[in-house]
Amino acid sequence: MTPIPSLGLPLLADILILIVLLIIGLVIIIVVAKVLLFFLPAVIVAAVVWFLSGGSLFWTGVAFIAVALLSLLRRR
Repeated sequence: MTPIPSLGLPLLADILILIVLLIIGLVIIIVVAKVLLFFLPAVIVAAVVWFLSGGSLFWTGVAFIAVALLSLLRRR
């Protein structure tokens, strides 16, 4: 097996780049998780409305937007 080629940087620089990339990755994961948790109640309500209305996408969209706006206003 051949070793993975380095960028030609010293070991300390490689470690610093790794740490920076790990921090960036964690920040992205946290932001995505917060966005998903923000939209979760709206998605649940929209799914219930879709089921109860017999598949009407108009009322599903209205329910989603209403709950998302209420969630946004509640946070401020």
